[in-house]
Amino acid sequence: MTVPDSTSAGSPNPAHTASPVPRRVFLGALGIAAALSVVPRPAAAAASAAYTLLSRGDWGADETLRYAADGTELWPPAYYPVQTLTVHHTDDGSTDPDPAAVVRAIYRNDTVGKGYGDIGYNFLIDRNGRVYEGRWSGTDGTAAHDAAGGLVTGAHVKGYNTGNIGIALLGTLTTTPATAAARTALIQLLAELAGRHAIAPFGKVLYHNPVSGVSRAAPAIGGHLDWADTDCPGTVHAGLPAIRAEVAALIQA
Repeated sequence: MTVPDSTSAGSPNPAHTASPVPRRVFLGALGIAAALSVVPRPAAAAASAAYTLLSRGDWGADETLRYAADGTELWPPAYYPVQTLTVHHTDDGSTDPDPAAVVRAIYRNDTVGKGYGDIGYNFLIDRNGRVYEGRWSGTDGTAAHDAAGGLVTGAHVKGYNTGNIGIALLGTLTTTPATAAARTALIQLLAELAGRHAIAPFGKVLYHNPVSGVSRAAPAIGGHLDWADTDCPGTVHAGLPAIRAEVAALIQA
């Protein structure tokens, strides 16, 4: 396989072909004033964003797909500090009513069909507002992270994956808006991650890829369209200013 950010890999806007019972709820403490680009808040005003998180085991990831016949891991994880967060839609065209089955199909397509060795997104969100753990990141940290808080590199924006959290809303949202539940979960997830990594919701970053050496200016919270010529994340992109405002308000609450 080609390694994301070193050559040609990246999942720019992948086309992919009974929901599980949620088993855990992630509660993220958001007490980091540096995550706001405006007026900082007192530490006592910390807020929490709650969303239902389904682990890879919950949604049925076949972990054997990540290994070659000789037992070699196809895409060993690499971890780097978080610099930015990027929103996508999966544009998969699936009509399967079971969102976990759609996630499994995307996983298989990225892992086997495209040869990445794993799913490219760090998180996915279904129409019911449930969050799915994406790229495998080990067992010693939280979803998408290692024990030291580093982000596992995904494959969702060609050339700009390292340090860039990829969050994908399931479905084709080119003309259809995200459901209210999906949008709420997206805001909660963005707020938790922005708070954890001191990301300013309204901020701009000079993104630097430590693998390829490439640098470029980008929104701290943006969409795939901010990185490439694509229609991703569809209608969600026009709503990002309001989403950033709600993320900032949730952190500040």
